[in-house]
Amino acid sequence: MPTLLLRNISRLVQVHDQAATVVKGQQMTHLPSLEDAYLLIDGEQISDYGRMADCPERADTVIDAQGGMVFPSWCDSHTHIVYAEGREQEFVMRIQGKGYEEIAEAGGGILNSARKLQAMPEEQLYESALRRLHEVRGYGTGAIEIKSGYGLTTESELKMLRVIRRLKQTSRMDIKATFLGAHAVPLDYRDRPDAYVDLLIDEMLPRIADEGLADYIDVFCDRGFFTPEQTARILTAGARRGLPAKIHANELDYSGGVQVGTAHNARSVDHLECVGSDEIAALLGSDTMPTLLPSTAFFLGLEYAPARAMIDAGLPVALATDYNPGTTPSGKMSFVLSLACLKMKMLPEEAINAATINSAYAMDVLDRLGSIERGKRANVFVTPPMSSVAYLPYAFGSQHVCTAIIAGQVV
Repeated sequence: MPTLLLRNISRLVQVHDQAATVVKGQQMTHLPSLEDAYLLIDGEQISDYGRMADCPERADTVIDAQGGMVFPSWCDSHTHIVYAEGREQEFVMRIQGKGYEEIAEAGGGILNSARKLQAMPEEQLYESALRRLHEVRGYGTGAIEIKSGYGLTTESELKMLRVIRRLKQTSRMDIKATFLGAHAVPLDYRDRPDAYVDLLIDEMLPRIADEGLADYIDVFCDRGFFTPEQTARILTAGARRGLPAKIHANELDYSGGVQVGTAHNARSVDHLECVGSDEIAALLGSDTMPTLLPSTAFFLGLEYAPARAMIDAGLPVALATDYNPGTTPSGKMSFVLSLACLKMKMLPEEAINAATINSAYAMDVLDRLGSIERGKRANVFVTPPMSSVAYLPYAFGSQHVCTAIIAGQVV
């Protein structure tokens, strides 16, 4: 196998001699690192690391980090990057004072994206999603979860999931596919949402499961979307088809989404702008990862999730971009970290843990990604020289990736 040596690393970040586990509460301030280091990659895997004084003399390829830092690639555990077109018209509507639900009532929002996606040929949809995948790869992302949910018909949901499957096949990145048919209620079912839930369970799910198109099932459980009762029906049906749960919860209100998510052993519950003591208690009694999406709150002008209260209560948190055309048209994880620090009062070390180890757990890839460990997949990126890890979220407008490596290959 070809070997790749990274040398003259000022700081090798998120180094673990033993298998990394979820980081929670006060543990999130601890970020194990190795100074003046090298990293050796053999094929697709991390082979070794250590001090420069012990650096191997030879490798097939050598990259001089020139005093930059090396991080494990970000794991972005919540995105919607398969979509047809942007929604900048709604951006203007928000500037004019219209809210999320008001825009949806006017025919915008998720239903707007669904109309555009239904009309777009599958090949064109794939090509646009592949461009976005390459974009986020350049920002240091090495693993990504991608949801359907802009189809809202059986054929269009299947089309989205086929595109995600093709991205899995053609990209070296780790990709997880999530079936989010319950993203919104289509106009034809507005007065009979339970009939749409029936369609999702009786028609969409069997075809998706039979073709092996999804790794997870998701529901937007929030005010104006799906109720906890409808959510429970969908998650139960998904579990019967072998699809673990992920949940959009409590973005717009105290919806009960956190509680239904934890009751169904969801891998993660995401958004969580509206979280109080009851939600924290439910999460503390579960293995569900709270995943925060601060760039959504930034773009929509919402209250930010109470990350500080959650961490201080002993919870872990993960961070993700929510990259989508309507509420977060950005896949830049470093900006998400900046918002986490500035707006949710997370320390830089906490934000880095949230975007690596904990987000890897949220998409069930922690056994092979999220940290620098011997035997893990070699998904890493090299930064320019920085005085400390705090510089990464501090310099929110800078490009922090000099070299991105996915599965041992420079990309």
